[in-house]
Amino acid sequence: MDAEADGTRPFSQPFLVTLPGVYAPQSDTWLLLAALEQEHTGPGTNVLDIGTGSGALAVRAAQLGCEVTAVDIALRAVVTARLNAMLHRRRITVRRSDLTAATGTRPYDLVLCNPPYVPAPDTPRRGASRAWNAGSDGRAVIDRLCAGVPSVLRRGGGVLLMVHSGLCDADITLDRLGRAGLDAVVSSRVRIPFGPVLLSRLRWLHERRLVRTDDTNEELVVIRAERP
Repeated sequence: MDAEADGTRPFSQPFLVTLPGVYAPQSDTWLLLAALEQEHTGPGTNVLDIGTGSGALAVRAAQLGCEVTAVDIALRAVVTARLNAMLHRRRITVRRSDLTAATGTRPYDLVLCNPPYVPAPDTPRRGASRAWNAGSDGRAVIDRLCAGVPSVLRRGGGVLLMVHSGLCDADITLDRLGRAGLDAVVSSRVRIPFGPVLLSRLRWLHERRLVRTDDTNEELVVIRAERP
């Protein structure tokens, strides 16, 4: 299914350059971008984009007038995000960081994250597949985010928007964020056909009972979690 056909691709999508080895924007990006558009943002809104990749979300947040910090553990992603910020003439602070490690103590009004979430036989330490492979249950990074992000959200209304696959079990994410003190819900869902990565390991996914043998689509969810 084309991303435009399932309604996840906004018409205002920015033109982006993506260097080799950097995660290119696709359906999960557009779904999270659509969620961003629903938030009340503008000048004075402090935004943190974790795992920025190409910088697609950071660029759009900056276009909306937000003050944006973007982080990624991959050097090529940092370079790509900086390049796209320059191409769009937007001031974005881009840092190389493992999740929130280099964000300091400043609270954020909005945290965006499209983390690695694809279940995989192993978790790579380097290479492009770090952008999607996330351990045997797909939660290697998501669980770290659930534990770490609440502390960087502004008290009294700071919001996390995170997209991931239904294969990772959204209920677990909601429970972990709830235990961390956030009010969390699934704000949007969409189903898309299995992409090349899932198709390449379909037998393994069947053996792990992560997908049924008759499944041909993956559900993507956006989690919205607010700090009281």
